[in-house]
Amino acid sequence: MAELNTGDGGGKGKGGKVRSKKSNAKVDLTAMVDLAFLLITFFMLTTSLSKPQSMDLGLPDKDEKKDENKDIKVDQRRTVTIILGKDNKIKWFHGLIEAPEAGGAPADAVYGKNGIRKEILKRVVSIPQVTGDKKKGMIVIIKPTKLSTYRNLVDILDEMAICDVPTYAIVNDFSPEEKKLAEEMNK
Repeated sequence: MAELNTGDGGGKGKGGKVRSKKSNAKVDLTAMVDLAFLLITFFMLTTSLSKPQSMDLGLPDKDEKKDENKDIKVDQRRTVTIILGKDNKIKWFHGLIEAPEAGGAPADAVYGKNGIRKEILKRVVSIPQVTGDKKKGMIVIIKPTKLSTYRNLVDILDEMAICDVPTYAIVNDFSPEEKKLAEEMNK
């Protein structure tokens, strides 16, 4: 049993007077200890632990019929291509790089709200989305180079989630113009 002993109020050492002996005051702490353990147990069982967060990512099927893949024609006004380079560099262009008159002139950007996010948000708002069977809207093509880091890819995927981009793809095919742009960027 847990108890708290207090000092003896006896009369020893105080002159010659004899006083009546007082009994020690004892406080039983068993109930308080029981309550403390009950509260600790209650809060441990009712608290939810932090769960790891992950992003849903749609991957292609492992289909062995590679010859059946067909090229899909997409309106170039709906596409934005982002090339990731070394040292956190980003080059992006709207439409096709081969057709700069359609908005395809490459531009530099940085990660964050005043960089690539601002450009993506402008285009997400300007390209209408149709709900229903066919969802139209902006398509972002992400092309990481061999010198870009995994963190750069995660950061750009976070930007896609923040901007609520309906369709995006990670691609490792580079056109000759895009290869030249990536080589200039990674110098």
